[in-house]
Amino acid sequence: MFTSRSPLCAFFLALVATAGLGQTPASQQPAQPQQPEFIRQGQQLARDGKLDEALALYRQHLAVPGDAFLANIAAGSTLDLMGQGKEARKNFEKAIEIAATPQAKAQAQRAMAISHAFESDCKKAIEWEQKVLDFYKSQNDFFQQGEIANEGARICIDAGDLDTSYQWYKLGHEVGLRQPDITPDRKDLWEFRWEHAQARIAARRGNKEEAQKHVAAAKATLDKGTNPNQAIFFPYLVGYVAFYGGDYKGALDAFLKANQNDAFIQCMTGQTYEKLRDNQKAVEYYKKAATVTSHNPPAAYAIPFTRKKLS
Repeated sequence: MFTSRSPLCAFFLALVATAGLGQTPASQQPAQPQQPEFIRQGQQLARDGKLDEALALYRQHLAVPGDAFLANIAAGSTLDLMGQGKEARKNFEKAIEIAATPQAKAQAQRAMAISHAFESDCKKAIEWEQKVLDFYKSQNDFFQQGEIANEGARICIDAGDLDTSYQWYKLGHEVGLRQPDITPDRKDLWEFRWEHAQARIAARRGNKEEAQKHVAAAKATLDKGTNPNQAIFFPYLVGYVAFYGGDYKGALDAFLKANQNDAFIQCMTGQTYEKLRDNQKAVEYYKKAATVTSHNPPAAYAIPFTRKKLS
């Protein structure tokens, strides 16, 4: 374990989690209402490293009509960032209870799933992701069903439950392709994500040959040029497979070409430096990962991981 006299950096609260590989296309994202002033103030406090003050502010709005739902989501998310998952889930439970619409309820259920991800609890996270999946099923929204399934799968692979991860990535691939008006580029997106997932799971299981087969298939799909915004996720894949295959120099080269603002990549880069016995660089990247600013799977992995490494 590494030691550091510096506290973890401030965490910026994000109310909406993101799933899978890459952001949901703008055309698929639900419109987000303007955030209330108290949410913006709380976010600024979080940026300034004043999580206790942000939490206190949110708690002032827990019983305010019109504010209570977002206040509970914000308070729960902040508590997760502070490592207080049990308390966080009390707020998410309240948000679920008072949600004004099925969509709002699904948002709170999704936040609950992420809360369990902060504790690497694949089983409980999946229970809540299933509820969100059921909501999008009721809406015949196949794309979002795929996104949620991939999110659950991502939580589980990070938690080490490879069988459940495989099942949910497979589900995400299948339901995503059921979209009635699906376009060729969207089909390629789901194929790329599926090959990406299978490669990572094979690598975690120690099957190097199978992992490389899926890496090649992912690259072939990416090389079609139909999803250029996914290109940044290929070095991530190459680095991941190399790392779990014991090729740490190859992993480092790939990770340094991946998204340098992704807390998960920063954690993996730090782990790679650690394997290469460069502890100074490892700590540097762990500190970068500690600045993660969202309530999503990368944050759920990065915050507990870096807290242990830097304590």
